[in-house]
Amino acid sequence: MTKSVGFIGAGQLGEPMVMRLVGAGHHVLVYSRRNEVRDRLTAGGAASVGSVAELAAESDILISCLFSDTQLRETGLGRDGFIANAKSGSVFVSHTTGTISTLEALRDSSAAAPVILDAPVSGTAENIAAGTLTVLVGGPDDAVAAVTPVLAAYADPVVATGDLGSALAIKLINNLLFAANAQLLAAATQLGDDLGVEPGALLSALQVCSARSGAASHADRIGGIDRFAELGGPFLRKDIAACRQAAAEAAVDLGLLGTVARTGPLALDDGDSASGGSSR
Repeated sequence: MTKSVGFIGAGQLGEPMVMRLVGAGHHVLVYSRRNEVRDRLTAGGAASVGSVAELAAESDILISCLFSDTQLRETGLGRDGFIANAKSGSVFVSHTTGTISTLEALRDSSAAAPVILDAPVSGTAENIAAGTLTVLVGGPDDAVAAVTPVLAAYADPVVATGDLGSALAIKLINNLLFAANAQLLAAATQLGDDLGVEPGALLSALQVCSARSGAASHADRIGGIDRFAELGGPFLRKDIAACRQAAAEAAVDLGLLGTVARTGPLALDDGDSASGGSSR
């Protein structure tokens, strides 16, 4: 029997995910409030439904690629949410980089809630288009095994991490380390300026030197540290805020990583007045 794959959150990352799912031969249902997005997805082969509740009721596997915990709660909770209306025996896969407390709130809101998996992602829309997105998945082994062939439409590798919440914990650590790397890269760029080094030359050299990093590679690829801060800053701010919330809930300290991510040259602190922008 063909399983229906529902999808909510067809934004910058979600839309190419849907297209990859359709291209892999899955029966994909989508809900989108934006007409232009809905039209593109249906033209590409997805089927459109009229509400979150309808989407949940018809989906064997429901995937969300929402930006934040707030959006997860808004669409998931309540009588019209995807938890209360989930198809019996279904699995819900969350690609949001958020907190375990939100997923637990969804799970505990209904005795008939679907199996919930935390599945944060690492990569870009280009990775999705190439089928090389990294997806971490936490939750029951049988549910992870059931969704892995579906996620493989756009993800390679799909990494099982353990119990519910384990994938989010690993992703948050990764994101905090990436933010710290970005701050150190910005500091290195400032030092380069002081020493009269051309920024492009510095970034190019760092790609072949021992200090190379994902942050340096990305900044070099998109046009420098300023462009990196403009495009990546909103997501890094969101992720750092999520790290803080998760750490507070677990009563742990973010330590040196937290200090570097918070105090470097880039405005990545969620309380910074210089922040501006919108986690992946």
